[in-house]
Amino acid sequence: MIRVGNVKVPLDADRDAPLGMALKKLKADRSQVISWRIGKKSVDARDQGDVHFVMAVDIALRNEETLLRALKPGVAVKVPPMTPIPVIRGEYRGLRPVVAGFGPGGLFAALTLARSGMRPIVLERGQRVEERRKTVERFSDTGELDPESNVQFGEGGAGAFSDGKLTTGIKDPRCRTVLKELFDHGAPEEILYLAHPHIGTDNLPRVVVAIREEILSLGGEVRFDTRLTGLRLRAGQMEAAEYTDARGKGEIITDALILAVGHSAADTQQMLFRAGVNMIQKPFSVGARIEHPQWLINQSQYGKFAAHKALGAAEYHLSARLPDGRGAYTFCMCPGGTVVPAASRLGGVCVNGMSAFARDGENANAALLIDVRTSDFGDDHPLAGYALQRLWEERAFRAGGGSYRAPVQRAGDLMAGRETRELGSVLPTYRPGVTCADFRDVLPDFAYQGLRSALSVFDRQLRGFALPDAVLTAVESRSSCPVRLLRDARYESSVGGLYPCGEGAGYAGGIMSAAVDGIRVAEAVMKNKGWMEE
Repeated sequence: MIRVGNVKVPLDADRDAPLGMALKKLKADRSQVISWRIGKKSVDARDQGDVHFVMAVDIALRNEETLLRALKPGVAVKVPPMTPIPVIRGEYRGLRPVVAGFGPGGLFAALTLARSGMRPIVLERGQRVEERRKTVERFSDTGELDPESNVQFGEGGAGAFSDGKLTTGIKDPRCRTVLKELFDHGAPEEILYLAHPHIGTDNLPRVVVAIREEILSLGGEVRFDTRLTGLRLRAGQMEAAEYTDARGKGEIITDALILAVGHSAADTQQMLFRAGVNMIQKPFSVGARIEHPQWLINQSQYGKFAAHKALGAAEYHLSARLPDGRGAYTFCMCPGGTVVPAASRLGGVCVNGMSAFARDGENANAALLIDVRTSDFGDDHPLAGYALQRLWEERAFRAGGGSYRAPVQRAGDLMAGRETRELGSVLPTYRPGVTCADFRDVLPDFAYQGLRSALSVFDRQLRGFALPDAVLTAVESRSSCPVRLLRDARYESSVGGLYPCGEGAGYAGGIMSAAVDGIRVAEAVMKNKGWMEE
């Protein structure tokens, strides 16, 4: 199969138009076609007078090798082969590996181990995703927080209640593997070719359940409501993973523990620090969720094509270097979505964004974030960043008035340096509710001033971004982990047999990169235990 790139396709083109346009570039005939598919698809809106799709078209042709040799360089290339998760036959007789955490990193680590016959045991402190959805919904309705199962903790991880974005900046062939596995387990086919794929929070739980069922069918085990609480070591090596569940304390004898606990498990990180695991501070970010009318974002991005049915809800990603040298950027933009309560600690408010697959809500939202440097931590303790997160989330809790209401501020008021007393035309989507506030009571001064500067800068990049009635909801403090667990070339930490993985270890920043890291780490476990060739 060969790939023809840079095929410009009008918005109103019919389904077969990309094939015809690709064949024209190849100087080939339809009679030569065995099969075809869209390999990549993106929107080109640089010229708002000519918004169109740009596609890569994958075609299987008769005599394609001869055709390729006759083409000018760059017209077409061979489609690279898929690298599947390795399947190893045989009876594994070693100690069963343990995976702590069942978000994207843990899911794909456990799936990889299960397919190799190693029958992993997964410990997940939260609930299975079906029950977790009800718990999260109850929190939004009533303000009743379950610290063990919420938007951060539980099967599927934080990504299960987000837009389900599958974009990443990493260049690893395993990215295609992850997309194919998600599709095979029930995700929409378009994730295989869209430039900015997403699953949607309504689809992702079903995909997660399907992956879990495969792990179980291969002899794996998943223990929900079970939290990793300790390590038993002998001469600096893993001997057992200690846990707590509804029946009390227990342990699993193992020589391989994959830590995929996510970016919010501060209590687990404290346990690891006490156990002597080497870790360092890592920069992170702080800010708020900003909401605009989705029609405004569509208009700003697509101009006269804003309402075209082929386009759907528009996205954006903005970044800038502010006058004080700090970075400002938008993150996890959720078209047609809602702002959701993402607290996992009692007495603290933090927020995240979520979209259904259709992205058909009235508001667009995104995290508007300012860099937090390690020099801001005010302490050289490796876990000092978590202390800052707690401080800002407790401030947000107080500014919101308790009961997990969130403080909000209009963009116009923030830029003018005044407290918000009433909302305008943009209504916040956050539940359990909001309270008009002044972000000086919530954010550190560098972040408060950074948001004010960023609104002005980003308004020049995206017309209408500084809309006075746009609503900011605080505090967004969990976009990344404030600590990194050091690991060596074998993917082990300073404790032998302990494998830091994904966002909570500081090696990923989203569903895709965490899933890829899960596969990588699982492969390392298999190689280190002699169950997979180097």
